[in-house]
Amino acid sequence: MIKAGSLFTQVLSFVNRGAFSQAVKQWDAERAAKGFRCWDQFVAMVFCQLGGADSLRGISGGLSTALGKLTHLGMREAPRRSTLSYANQAVYPFYILHQS
Repeated sequence: MIKAGSLFTQVLSFVNRGAFSQAVKQWDAERAAKGFRCWDQFVAMVFCQLGGADSLRGISGGLSTALGKLTHLGMREAPRRSTLSYANQAVYPFYILHQS
């Protein structure tokens, strides 16, 4: 029997978690984070793109329907709309793209 993960899991598997964590530390991207990590925001934004969500309610609601699978994606819980809104305003989203 062939076991295959969801498309979402397969897309996230292309991201090198070690390099991602190293970039977060290098750019001190989580200095003001209070429980909502950069990885959580990244997963939420990838979900938004793949799922075609056009609102914070769509992202939050979509992720909350997969509560059991969030741990496999590296998330503790589905983010609330207010948390996503704050993170998207406060966190500089391009820290991963910079090269030193």
